[in-house]
Amino acid sequence: MAHPQDQHGIVTPEAVLLEFENAGIGSRVLGKALDLAIIGAVYAVIAYVFGLATLGTLSLLPVILVFGGSAFLLVFGYPFLFEAFWRGRTLGKAALGLRVVTVEGAPAGTIHAAIRSLLQIVDFIITAGLGALLSAFFSQDNRRIGDLAAGTMVLRERAADVTVYAVAFHPPYGYEAYVQGLDVSRLAADQYGTIRTFLLRVATLAPDARFHLAQRLATPVSRIINHQIPNGVPAELFLVCVASAYQQRHGGPQFQPATGGFGPRAGPL
Repeated sequence: MAHPQDQHGIVTPEAVLLEFENAGIGSRVLGKALDLAIIGAVYAVIAYVFGLATLGTLSLLPVILVFGGSAFLLVFGYPFLFEAFWRGRTLGKAALGLRVVTVEGAPAGTIHAAIRSLLQIVDFIITAGLGALLSAFFSQDNRRIGDLAAGTMVLRERAADVTVYAVAFHPPYGYEAYVQGLDVSRLAADQYGTIRTFLLRVATLAPDARFHLAQRLATPVSRIINHQIPNGVPAELFLVCVASAYQQRHGGPQFQPATGGFGPRAGPL
């Protein structure tokens, strides 16, 4: 079980935590070590193959350019490409069940990955890793300098042995066509998970907290799916519609549509 200080998420005004487990410094260090080992192995292979192919045929300058360029591309290109196009994971992070997300819980994008990769200069190169360790130690969410600049954090993905319940988010009455028209193809599983958690916890929130947290979640979701929320559609209702559309797209649990109101229908698997 995670220590309370290792948990993170979207915290409501009533201190309700929406199911994120923050990655600890130890697991982040180990994940980085695995990534560096992979980078080192790839670099050794490149050096060996290049050395055999050009033995005695090149001057010193081309050799320096090739080896220096390869090192730069591996150190900065490896984390950028993996985090940008593998949903916030590198091979080292994936091995430890870690993932980079934005502070809102949304999937990290190319800009986030680029900033994190570039700030390795400060986190790991100039300060020999001390900058990353100090920043992670003194920040509330174990965030290194690159995370603070990019607006990201590293989370531990949920354990596989957690009891799972099938929850069907039916289209709200009168909004069936609206749900059908939502394009949720760009919505990632972890973003849907945040929406799902909120919708399952709304009954525990005071009306004001419920309203403001729904607004906080709906705004980035509408940007991700490139959709303007219509006037008169409450943020919570929009989130239910998005969850319903996501389940329809991905074959989630389906129940009979409700005759009024909106909300989930649940049952154990």
